[in-house]
Amino acid sequence: MTVTDSQRLQSVIAAIDAANSEDPVRETDSDAGGEVPRALLYGQRMSRMLEEFAPGSGELARIAVRAQHIRRWTVPRGDYPEGRQGYRRWRTDLARYHAEVTGGLMAENGYSAEEIAHVGKLQRKEGLKSDPEAQLLEDVACLVFLRHYLADFVAAHGHKYDEAKLLGIIRKTWKKMSEAARGAALEQPLPESIKPVVLKALEDG
Repeated sequence: MTVTDSQRLQSVIAAIDAANSEDPVRETDSDAGGEVPRALLYGQRMSRMLEEFAPGSGELARIAVRAQHIRRWTVPRGDYPEGRQGYRRWRTDLARYHAEVTGGLMAENGYSAEEIAHVGKLQRKEGLKSDPEAQLLEDVACLVFLRHYLADFVAAHGHKYDEAKLLGIIRKTWKKMSEAARGAALEQPLPESIKPVVLKALEDG
């Protein structure tokens, strides 16, 4: 937070963090020197990446970024059918849920219906081709995935995928990103364990 942030922004960010602090799953945060709720850590990483990639972003974009996975653990993937259709339905329902929860917190902190609607559109990834802030949210999420979560994904699921499928996942992530975000991705301090597969995906793709 900076001294120029509005009081309502500080309040809604605190409310988002409080909601995410209820995540029962803990994840190690080297910066904090211990374990923290997974959803809380994800939101904080998203905000840090936004400040790094697009400092001075608007208030509503900052809210959408912080609340990208708000209370995600309450809508488990296991409640949906296996396969691509089940996965897509889960992701759609998640986006709607995140927007509803965030909207409620925004309303409690003095945001207008129009502002709440805009953040909801960002969280539902509507207007990716026409709204720069929607693309910004996508860029930040992709950068956070590459820096913080790709190595763990490969370690946890690599046995299920051959190299071609892993390369495909990285290329799909790359296609979602703007040119500016791709440039930033190449400068990310990626773990040594995944650098070869990332570079191969980009060179061959």
